[in-house]
Parts: sequence; structure tokens; C-alpha cells
Amino acid sequence: MFVDYAKIKVTSGHGGNGCVSFRREKYVPKGGPDGGNGGRGGHVFFKVDRQLHTLQDVKYRKQYKAENGMDGSGGRKTGKNGKDIYIPVPKGTVLRRNSKEIIVVDLINHGDEFLAAKGGKGGKGNSEFATATRQTPDFAQPGQPGQKFEFIVELKVLADVGLVGLPNAGKSTLLSRLTSAKPKIADYPFTTLQPHLGIVKYKDFTSFVMADIPGLIEGASQGKGLGIRFLKHIERTSILLFLIDSTEENLNEIFNTLLGELDSFNPILLEKPRIVVFTKSDLLSGDMSKLPPQISGNETLTISAVTGDGLDNLIHKLYGILNET
Repeated sequence: MFVDYAKIKVTSGHGGNGCVSFRREKYVPKGGPDGGNGGRGGHVFFKVDRQLHTLQDVKYRKQYKAENGMDGSGGRKTGKNGKDIYIPVPKGTVLRRNSKEIIVVDLINHGDEFLAAKGGKGGKGNSEFATATRQTPDFAQPGQPGQKFEFIVELKVLADVGLVGLPNAGKSTLLSRLTSAKPKIADYPFTTLQPHLGIVKYKDFTSFVMADIPGLIEGASQGKGLGIRFLKHIERTSILLFLIDSTEENLNEIFNTLLGELDSFNPILLEKPRIVVFTKSDLLSGDMSKLPPQISGNETLTISAVTGDGLDNLIHKLYGILNET
């Protein structure tokens, strides 16, 4: 199951307490202080794992707590540090603290780490407090408490090309035709309920990633339909591929609706390179007269994912734009 949102609590370990101890050996009846320091509490990290593609494990665990540090002991022995814990997350994970909109960190690359909660320092043993004028301190320092935070964890898929269109515009069919991805395909709205990624091969040794994401409807930027759950995923794409069913009426109006929803959600999306593609050309029976020569000055292509018409040209165009960006 694809999960792209979770709210979790993380708690680092408390530091161990310092020890009050005095050296006691045969023939040394009044040895000096030898209490050791407490160990550091365990840290909590988020770490990117390229093998993961969803936040499912994070969502259902919800709470993470690192080990406490061990107390110090006599003989100036320092307590053992608490064990750090690592929370594995997919590439493209965004962390926000509490319900604030400010992004704490954006984890994009495999192996990226973020220290989410720092373990408490261990307390000093009484040996650390011995001075020339205070040779037998009978006190030690307690360990510091760990940190506790609540994080909102979001996943934004990473892809070169993002498919934008109304439900049933042919996005899933196109992805399945160009890649080995197997999204669900059916003739009713919102067949796609989660993002799907596929690798589009170009010539012998090159490729790029295409994302099929749930369809837009008017009002999506305000949360209608699958709304913002869809829109956040196209923020990372390099190219937007607008797919419009060529059998629909008012093709310009559909394009303007899609454009308006992107603008309302994040105006920066309009600055991305884009291509407008009329899909399902096989249903026009060869009559292309109803298709406008251009839409608002954008380059347009006509394809049929069923027959394969126009797909080679589309891949060539996409790869060319990716090499320019």
C-alpha cells in the first residue's frame, strides 16, 4: 500500500547519571573520588533508504524512542552510551515539526541523514568535581533529559516527468505502454488512487522516470477529489505533461482548468517546461479537425497509447527537454 503521510513522535534517550564513589583498596583507606560519568542518551535519526517507496512502516509505528545512557560507576568507569536509532524513509521525504508549514529538512538522496532528537548528555561523576580545596566531593551530576518532538512526515515522489490531467485522460494507459509499471486501468474516474512510477527507456543506455498521479478536478487545489494529495507530488518533477482526452469538448477550457489548479496550489509549477498531449487519437477515426493547432502558445502533440501512434515522437521530445534542464 502506498502511504505518503504520517505523524510520529520521536524521543531521544536520557543521559546516564554520574556516580558518587571513592577509591577503596587495601592499604588505601582514604582514597580519592573515582565516580565515573554517565553515558550519553541515544540519538534519533531519519535516514534515506533507496529500497523504500512508501511511508507505510513509519505510519503504523508512530513512536520511536532511543535508549537511555547507562549510569557511571566506580573506578572512573563511564556508563555506556544509549543506542542510536535510525528511522528509514524513502527518497523525497519532507519533515515538518508539529503542524507548522516550515520544512525542517528535505531528504532527497540515498544515505541522507537528519538528527531529529539529540540524546541527553551524561552527568559527571564526583571525580570530575575534585579540586585542591575540595578533595572529597560527595555529589555527582544527573544526566540530562532527552528531546521529544512530533514530526509530520510527507513523501513527494521524485520523477522527471509528471502526468497532469483529468480523471480518465489516459495517464495510466500511457505509463503502462511506455514503461513496465502496471497501474490499474479502467473506464471510470479515479482509477488511480496512488502515484505510480515507471522507467521510460530511450535508445540503448538512457532512460527517465515518469510518474502517473491521481487525476485533477476543478477545485483540487482546495482539496476536492484527491486534491492536494496529488498536487504535492508534481512539485519535484522536471517536466509537466498535460494529457487531455481528444474526444472531450472544450479542449482549451480543460487545459485552462488544469493550469488554474496548478497556479492556485503553487505558481512555481507554471514555470516548469510542459507539453500538451491530446490522447486517444484512435477514437477520432482519423478526423483531427476538432483539435486546436495550439493551446495558449504551448507545443501540442497527438498520441494514441493503444495503437502507439505518436509515442516515439513524445519520448524524443521529453528526453530533449530533460537534457536542456
